[in-house]
Amino acid sequence: MTDEKQLIAGLIAATNENIDAAMVADALETPPDRKLGDLAFPCFKLARTLRKAPPAIAGDILECLNRQPLPSVIAEIRIVGGYLNFFLDRGAVARTVVDNIDRLGDRYGSSDEGEGRTVLVEFSSPNIAKPFHIGHLVSTALGHSIARIYEFLGYNTVRINHLGDWGTQFGKLITAYKLWGDEATVMADPINELLKLYVRFHTEAEQRPELEDEARANFKALESGDPEITALWKLFVDASLKEFNRMYDLLGVNFDSFAGESFYTDKMPEVVEILREKGLLEESEGAQVVRFDDESMPPCIILKSDGTTIYATRDIAAAIYRKRHYDFYKNIYVVGTPQTLHFKQVFGTLKKMGFDCADDCVHVGFGYVRFPDKAMSTRHGDVVLLEDVLNEAVAKTREIIEQSTTSKDVDNVNSVAETVGIGAVIYTFLKNSRERDIIFTWKDILDFEGESGPYVQYAYARGRSVLAKAEEQGIEYADADPALLTSDEEYALIKLLSGLQDAVRDAAVRYEPSIVTRYVTDLAQQFNKFYNTCAIMKAEDDDIRAARLRLTACTATCIKTALRLIGVNVVEKM
Repeated sequence: MTDEKQLIAGLIAATNENIDAAMVADALETPPDRKLGDLAFPCFKLARTLRKAPPAIAGDILECLNRQPLPSVIAEIRIVGGYLNFFLDRGAVARTVVDNIDRLGDRYGSSDEGEGRTVLVEFSSPNIAKPFHIGHLVSTALGHSIARIYEFLGYNTVRINHLGDWGTQFGKLITAYKLWGDEATVMADPINELLKLYVRFHTEAEQRPELEDEARANFKALESGDPEITALWKLFVDASLKEFNRMYDLLGVNFDSFAGESFYTDKMPEVVEILREKGLLEESEGAQVVRFDDESMPPCIILKSDGTTIYATRDIAAAIYRKRHYDFYKNIYVVGTPQTLHFKQVFGTLKKMGFDCADDCVHVGFGYVRFPDKAMSTRHGDVVLLEDVLNEAVAKTREIIEQSTTSKDVDNVNSVAETVGIGAVIYTFLKNSRERDIIFTWKDILDFEGESGPYVQYAYARGRSVLAKAEEQGIEYADADPALLTSDEEYALIKLLSGLQDAVRDAAVRYEPSIVTRYVTDLAQQFNKFYNTCAIMKAEDDDIRAARLRLTACTATCIKTALRLIGVNVVEKM
């Protein structure tokens, strides 16, 4: 109810010069019981400023408001304890909300607040020469959604895939390839064969520790530009990118930059130079580090004892480059919560170096994917491949659709199964707070009745089916009067529709797509209540029928928009 919130906030602020309208708008809340009104202002917020008890403040504000005619959208104002409760005219609200959705279409809920500001979102960032496993989907889905949300709010959004294409692991892989690799075998199935080599390296190194020294030497040769080593590295990178892009195409994910760690190789000497000039580098057991003794934080390693760089060095170089190249408003890193300390060290080092853009760098952490009976570890080869999960989701969804009594109405079962199956997995990964671990079970993912992707997609398809029937019968509803929609179920749905922009803004501020996921789930549930309670095609008269059809169309628009913001597509029939 963004429009009504702004209106009420302005009215309250006008009663006293010491009341700030923006503060009132932020404080307005929806009462837990609809009998208490549509919006409530907690006057406790003004107690210190106005030096009065909240009920007295509420009385003063109401007295001022009653001295003038109220806008027609406000039906009544009541004092409840220390709250000022506003009851809105249902017909007026319905007309405003439905007209706005019709006017703006799929841009309803968007804004231009980010105009002229650039937000960078670094996400996915898989390691080269390792398979794209289910754990990668958390960062991929989360970052993709955050980017879409910021874009929806008018920001120039740049999607960055900071590939893990540099580091000691390549020394290990090159060592393994030289010892046990066969070019023909590797090229026939690059990712799987490279994973086998990587796993074998760690198995052999447990018995032959000298292999670790050889790996470090090979990485140092890579950093020095050795032609043979570089050619092998490029082979691994090209093969991996081909595999990754296949997964991104399935997920509908795209990037503006694939600048990985290797991109910053020639930019790291400047980092070291600045740190030395400022006297920030200290030796520690042969390594060069930046200390944070005053902040009770372990030192940030910049150069290892053998003189090679570490990923912190590359992240510092990347942040400096991004500020110079993009002049970002925010630089968001969607990386697992275990890397929290790493990013504190990186941002802290940037600040010590004199780069204030450190304050605009944000680490967005997330939890693990857990299976009731399986753990994941790339080093030991126990990985659940994302492609296998997506294929199984599609297959299971196809089976459910084919067993459904309505499947005869679905034109392309394979296409629908792919959209619903993949959407179900993405929805599950964005359903709860990002810092919570995801417990992966097919029962929850493909539950067509519960809080799931298929449930929300079905609500959309149900709405579209009703509209298709109306079109077949030549029923016009574009000019229907929304003010007729005043029943409890109709009004509850309209109030939810009005809250899309608030949900999107809240999700952006908190870097939390689950807020949009929760919103669209609530919207689907309320639409189903409306559908089952209020006759649409068999309404009591033609005007009510047309108004309910128009509301159905608006609901379908908002479900589709919200699902798109979390990276889930819709289907017209299920």
